[in-house]
Amino acid sequence: MIRDINLNAMVYFETVARLGRVTKAAEELGVSASAVSQQIRLLEQQFGVRLFRRQKQRLSLTLDGERLFQTTTQAFRSIRDVRTAIVRQRESHHLNLRVSPSFGVRWLGPRLASFVAENPQWDLRIDATPDFTDFDTEVVDLDLRYGEGDWSGLHTECMVRDLVLPMCSPDYLAGLRKVSSDPMEQLRSARLIDSVKTLIRWDAWLVGNRVEGVKMVYPYRFDRSSMAIQFAKDSGGVVLDSATLAGQELKEGSLVPLSPAFEVIDIPAYWLVCPSRHLTRRIVRIFSDWVRVVGRAHDAEARDLLERAGCQIRAEDDLKRLAYEADDVDPASELLQP
Repeated sequence: MIRDINLNAMVYFETVARLGRVTKAAEELGVSASAVSQQIRLLEQQFGVRLFRRQKQRLSLTLDGERLFQTTTQAFRSIRDVRTAIVRQRESHHLNLRVSPSFGVRWLGPRLASFVAENPQWDLRIDATPDFTDFDTEVVDLDLRYGEGDWSGLHTECMVRDLVLPMCSPDYLAGLRKVSSDPMEQLRSARLIDSVKTLIRWDAWLVGNRVEGVKMVYPYRFDRSSMAIQFAKDSGGVVLDSATLAGQELKEGSLVPLSPAFEVIDIPAYWLVCPSRHLTRRIVRIFSDWVRVVGRAHDAEARDLLERAGCQIRAEDDLKRLAYEADDVDPASELLQP
């Protein structure tokens, strides 16, 4: 059994076999030559064989000694490699991050190069998934999550606000304007693209904007905002979604606001979430500070872009109020007819 083996004597043996001299082995091990010789004798007694032959001033291995040396030197090399790997992992600069998929692809991804340029010594490991992190069982430093910020028992901070508005391609808008110059009539004629996981859905938005006569039929439903935005860009219809995620399309003009007549709703939407204890890690603080600065710059840029397009922006921090307004609508109303 492994506990019957004198591991300390094995270390002495491997050192002597590798260096060929007791004195050199003693010097490397930081012990006396007699202590090394004693350990070798104990090991030979335990195995019941001679492990070395003395040739002039140098020791050479017997056949049994050679077999033992090949095994021990390989084992000790593996142990040293594992130790090095463990130490490097412990001392390495890495951040384990989880992020909501569309936010990760459309907002965070294009900005990560600037973080890496500022912090080249840090490694990033990013998991873009709709599943929220179980911090008790998963090795994740922090989560950048889309939602209402209601994760009890965890540190939460809104890093990026969202600007929600109906958008479509210029070609699709041109088609709607042929139907009517009235934005309300345009909506009644439009194909509504349903982005099913957004915080503000068409039903609440239509109620809040007092748009009546729109039949709640969704020929196109997407569970990813990135897909809904792309479909709207391809003239599939009008999408009610995030200017934060569609920022590039709005900037280049491949998506445009349906009408300045409809207010843009400004809501807290993208949150940094983690246990409070994780904030003691330097990389978590560095990354959080970076996201905070970049997020504020983005918010200002997005607002400016929409305001230059003639849109009015209304801050709404009480999302439950919007839901209540939608719930208060008479089910028999034409607004909600299928």
